[in-house]
Amino acid sequence: HRMPRVTVTRRLSFNAAHRLHNPTWSDDENQQLFGPCNNPNWHGHNYRLDVSVAGDVEARTGYVMDLKRLRDLVEQHVVDKIDHRNLNIDVDFMQGINPTAENIVIACWRVLAPALRPAELTRLRLWETDNNYVEYEGR
Repeated sequence: HRMPRVTVTRRLSFNAAHRLHNPTWSDDENQQLFGPCNNPNWHGHNYRLDVSVAGDVEARTGYVMDLKRLRDLVEQHVVDKIDHRNLNIDVDFMQGINPTAENIVIACWRVLAPALRPAELTRLRLWETDNNYVEYEGR
C-alpha cells in the first residue's frame, strides 16, 4: 500500500552582498527605483533559505528525506557558493542576473531541484530580512 506524502523543510542561512542595478538604465533611473539597494559599493543581507521537499514516507526509515542529507546537499549546491560572496560578481549561477530576492530564489530553485531528486522540491522561501521574504514553487 502507498505511504503518505509529506513535506519536510530545512532552514539554512547565508550572508551575501549585492547591488540592485539594471545596466541598461541611467544612474538616475537605477537610483530612483532601487534607492539604497543601488549603492555602487554594495550592501548585504543575512539571508535565511527554507527548503521544502515532498515525497512518500519511506517505510524502512520513516523519512521523506534525511534532513541531514537535505542540509548537506543545499550547502554543497547553494550555501557554499553564495555565503560571504558578492551575488553580482562571485556566484556562477547568478551571473548576468539582477540579484533581487525574487531572482535569487528562482536561481536557487534551478540549482536545487535536480540536486535533491528523487525528493521533489516543492517550495523555497528566501528571507531577506526579518520582515521580507519571497517564495517560489517552481511555476
